[in-house]
Amino acid sequence: MRFTSQTSSDGVTEQFFTLGEIPGVLWTPEDAVGARPLILLGHGGGQHKTAPGNVSRARRYAAAGFAVVAIDAPAHGDRPKDEGFDRIVAEMRAGMAAGENPGALVAGMHSHLAGQAVADWQAVLTAVQRLAQVGAGPVGYCGMSMGCGLGIPLIAAEPRIRAAVLGLLGVQGLAEDAARITVPVQFLLQWDDQMVRRDQGLALFDALASAHKTLHANPGKHGDVPSFEEDDSLTFFTRHLS
Repeated sequence: MRFTSQTSSDGVTEQFFTLGEIPGVLWTPEDAVGARPLILLGHGGGQHKTAPGNVSRARRYAAAGFAVVAIDAPAHGDRPKDEGFDRIVAEMRAGMAAGENPGALVAGMHSHLAGQAVADWQAVLTAVQRLAQVGAGPVGYCGMSMGCGLGIPLIAAEPRIRAAVLGLLGVQGLAEDAARITVPVQFLLQWDDQMVRRDQGLALFDALASAHKTLHANPGKHGDVPSFEEDDSLTFFTRHLS
């Protein structure tokens, strides 16, 4: 892991890094020493590791004592372009314009990225937990939309993750992995989501095998998640990781 820059403000230190070809950023409390809970933060489709929503959430968590790490998903942000991914996205947009089921189209895109994304996250998790300011503490995962689509296979495969905040996605292509998830989950659903059919979002929540899962349903479209959900997710991670 090679750090490329570091800044501190408002009690939070932000460090950009690369791990092989994986670009990422780590947020920790300023002058942090010793092990602490770590949250892996997945971004949405077409976004990147420092999308405004990611940074806001990461700084909120770090100010509360957590370490937070985000990486660019394959074919996103500073990652190399992927012709296969670009073709899938073009087909997805054309299909949606023609009125096809967006859930199935999005599931195909996520399936294309998931294998590489899981391997990337596992490598970054191992590297970050070796840092003195992070250590081998408990781990959580937070990801909406594509962050959920890539996060569910990761959580199913990675026993170090002990709690997750997920949502804004349907069950297509994810039922098998969701059935392997038994950690506590907080799941967000937008009641009027134009990208995710309500019944498909509810089906994904139902498919999660966790005995401790909570559904947060709010009115509004895909991008209209209320700001108070950020505070609620911090309460959730504090309860399950601290």
